Amino acid sequence: MNIVLLESLAISQQKLRQLAAPFEAQGHTFTAYDDGCRDTSELIRRAQNADVLMIANSPLPPEVVEACPKLRMISVAFTGVDHLPMELCREKGILVCNCAGYSTDSVAELVFGLVFSLLRRIPACDRAARSGGTKAGLVGFELKGKTFGVVGAGAIGGRVAQLARAFGCRVVANRRSVAPGTVADGVEYLTLEELLTQSDIVSLHLPATPQTRGLIGKEQLAMMKPSALFINTARGVVVDNAALAEALKKGTLAGAGIDVFEMEPPIPTDHPLISAPNVILTPHAAFATAESMEIRGEMVFENVRLWMEGHPRNIMG
Repeated sequence: MNIVLLESLAISQQKLRQLAAPFEAQGHTFTAYDDGCRDTSELIRRAQNADVLMIANSPLPPEVVEACPKLRMISVAFTGVDHLPMELCREKGILVCNCAGYSTDSVAELVFGLVFSLLRRIPACDRAARSGGTKAGLVGFELKGKTFGVVGAGAIGGRVAQLARAFGCRVVANRRSVAPGTVADGVEYLTLEELLTQSDIVSLHLPATPQTRGLIGKEQLAMMKPSALFINTARGVVVDNAALAEALKKGTLAGAGIDVFEMEPPIPTDHPLISAPNVILTPHAAFATAESMEIRGEMVFENVRLWMEGHPRNIMG
């Protein structure tokens, strides 16, 4: 079979060759591209003879899938698959497998990096220290004792909840599969409205689906405490970022830490969050650690191996 990796997996060439070697030893061909190409016509040229495609988080245009008559499987080195034309893949009988779980710890840890940066005003403290300033006006807040709300308590949300409890927080969560009023592993499950009104920190951990797009808008943000922090390391389209920026400008929300946007970075210079106060922006970096890149590299190849052996895993609907 012809296996084509369309973008970098952010691992060493040595590791990449090590992962590809067993497939090449079996007579399969493997071609890797790592230049970040987004030109549809060039992607078609690279992919058109592939039986298997490997991608990460760059959008895969439907025109590319249409132009690949032999394509039977896509192994996605990522958790979400909203950057693929999933309906087209279903129509063409192309199996899509993801790498769920590779970045659980990485994302959860960045959540708290953002939280502490906001609570302790770390960027402002850094600027003060570099410019001869003091701690004047930079008194922060402790995380201990705060109510920490987790929206979407799957693997990553569950890990965030564990860490929040370890820091001494009261943890509340909302998950469609768990009834409000349930208490499990020290986490109280609430309706979304209850969670938003009670939480000092709200952290999103939801996939982008028709049901979750625009879930957090002006009305939902208005339910939050003026002293609350809002964290999104999930999907940008779940939030109305213009409404979030407006809440920050009006002071009806104390701060935000945002890693994901309506598009993959770079984000436009006129994006509403760029000019909003008390917001820390990161360029979709929550998943990106050396450890998680190694894990997903192994997983994306393992997905292909198991599919070839007739035992596919991590199948996306």
